[in-house]
Amino acid sequence: MPLTPVHFFSHGSTMMLGEASESADYWKRCGDEALAHGIKGVIMMGAHWDCVGHDKVEVSMNPKPGKSPVAYVHPSKYLNYELVPDLKSGKKCIELLANNGFEVSGNDKFNWIHDTYLILIRMFPEKCPPTTIISLNARFDPHFHMRVGAALRPLREQGYLIIGSGGAVHNLYRNVWSPMLKYSDNFAQETPPGDWAMEFRQTVEDAISQNSGPNLRRAITRLMKHPRFRDAHATDDHFMAAAFVSGAAGSEDDIGSYGKLGAETWELTNMCNSQFTIGQWA
Repeated sequence: MPLTPVHFFSHGSTMMLGEASESADYWKRCGDEALAHGIKGVIMMGAHWDCVGHDKVEVSMNPKPGKSPVAYVHPSKYLNYELVPDLKSGKKCIELLANNGFEVSGNDKFNWIHDTYLILIRMFPEKCPPTTIISLNARFDPHFHMRVGAALRPLREQGYLIIGSGGAVHNLYRNVWSPMLKYSDNFAQETPPGDWAMEFRQTVEDAISQNSGPNLRRAITRLMKHPRFRDAHATDDHFMAAAFVSGAAGSEDDIGSYGKLGAETWELTNMCNSQFTIGQWA
């Protein structure tokens, strides 16, 4: 089967599940393309599930996962959406990660969180495809998460779609919350975004669109040393998905396959939800 593309999606606030946006339309188009090409399943790393241990990573193996509640979204948008955990592919992920030196185990009690199922609902509104979720490691080392993606890259050759769900600019402490809290308007933009947000957003796009192969891995992992990184990410969790994606799309065989910005949605003044795809369907 031809090599599948890889997505780095910024899931944004919970209201991205309930409100129409350019990003939501792009997620749907990506899902339609994936179904049209007969994907075997989805492998995802989000931003809200991590585990403790120097080389530890967990794989979702709960046969009947629940959903964590979603604030500011009507329950009708997600409660009846049936999740489809892929335990068989979960075992594949565990084997690949173990063979690459990770301390890996399945987690049969993990309930899914909106960072992943928000994207799945938007991409595949009719039916969830078989999906496996990979945890973060609580050390939030970008090189570690890049290596996780690299270990799972062979699944692209088997028809799996790999997705990282995090954020290009995601600092909850510097968002402007009042329009959302008062009027349920997450897209209100009374003032322009901060220059720090604009600068880092551009840096992320440049790293993904102007680098391929191992250069992509280097470009993404070193962004945590960027002088605006801490402004753009008060915590490291939402950037790990980008490192994961760089691993899955940054091997020597990926040289010449550049990422593209497919859509972008600003929320809460300073949250930039950029949507990237690396590679393309044959």
